[in-house]
Amino acid sequence: MELQDVKWNEQAREKILLDADRALQEAVREAASSLSGSGKDQVYKFLFEKLKDQFVDFQPGPDLTQYAEAVANGELDPAGTA
Repeated sequence: MELQDVKWNEQAREKILLDADRALQEAVREAASSLSGSGKDQVYKFLFEKLKDQFVDFQPGPDLTQYAEAVANGELDPAGTA
């Protein structure tokens, strides 16, 4: 067996992604609840701080900016289902 053959199976990969999505949804929900009327930069910083320690080698991409803008613009319902 080669080291490159050592991988998570598809069921485990799916669970990892679902868990990551839930962590993101919870952070965005919390931001929408607690940072109403805040600017995009403040929301982005909140999301970054909330998520950075939950992931190995966390490097936010455009998704985090998109969700920070949505929260800052009041486009997200914090009571919505996740």
